[in-house]
Amino acid sequence: MPKTSSEPTATCKRTTLHGPTMGTRWSASVDTDARADASVDLAALRQDLAAAVQLVDQQMSPWKPDSDLMRLNRAPVDTWVNLPAELLEVLTCGLEIYRLSAGAFDPGVGALVDAWGFGAVRDAPEAAAIHIARQAAPCLTDQALALDRPAGRVRKHAPLQLDLCGIAKGYAVDRMAAVLQQHGVRHALVALDGELRAVGSQASGVPWAVALERPEAERRAVRGVIELQDLAVATSGDYRRYLLVGDARLAHTMDARRAAPVNNAVASVTVLARTCMHADAWATALLVAGPGEGLALAQRMGLDVLFLLRRAEGLVEMGLGRFGRSAVQSGLGWPRHAAFT
Repeated sequence: MPKTSSEPTATCKRTTLHGPTMGTRWSASVDTDARADASVDLAALRQDLAAAVQLVDQQMSPWKPDSDLMRLNRAPVDTWVNLPAELLEVLTCGLEIYRLSAGAFDPGVGALVDAWGFGAVRDAPEAAAIHIARQAAPCLTDQALALDRPAGRVRKHAPLQLDLCGIAKGYAVDRMAAVLQQHGVRHALVALDGELRAVGSQASGVPWAVALERPEAERRAVRGVIELQDLAVATSGDYRRYLLVGDARLAHTMDARRAAPVNNAVASVTVLARTCMHADAWATALLVAGPGEGLALAQRMGLDVLFLLRRAEGLVEMGLGRFGRSAVQSGLGWPRHAAFT
């Protein structure tokens, strides 16, 4: 495997663009060559990157009452709702992975997210709301939604509250990658939380270095380094966002099949894919599926995935695809500019 590096070449300039969004920050590390990339307007590029992320947030946020997603959630049953093409694309992908994962990835968990205290409605679990949410799903999510992409509309067949937090950030990363390519950028790394995508390699020809985080709630530490070139990566875990209820720690990811937060031995799941939207959704699905079902599902789908499992003896790795061939290097001496997944 090539040596990792996070430094530009002598003839190249590296610029980091960033901004706030979705309760966190987006960033883009851009390598530009003084000769080949002289036409890149960094000010315009930053503006377009921010606009791309803002578009996703405005359409798909469950925290914004005026988002297109919330407009769909409020719509009466059996009423067609006109939606933008970007939201329809994410819904289509989400329902596809819902079916392929046998419901492990479920965009219809919005009511459960709110009931358990992870949404905009409340900041702690509420027993009555949990009971109502468990009783309020009369059919499967893919049966409750009808998508008409040519006409740009969606209809609910049953009451349903959608939540796209397990896929929308990955899609936002893909939108940023598209903006970079439209501006003629050939070497960049874009990130939003634990979702990242590489546009090409670094200008030196070396892949981008991404730090795989140790699943520890109290601190940020590196377990290993992943190399990316024209590839996306996403990680889902139980350690970064959670609620403490007595002695129990409740992870924010919902297992719709149990109508409760995910509760298994999986500390984190990291997935490589061509698009960050797919990496994001599959990481969520495999976290929910757990070590047994999840590993079988990943094998069946031919995914490049790394499970970190909590065992009595400590963390145990299970890797498939490129992760089964030492895709993660030791975290010792990792490049200081590498982003986290």
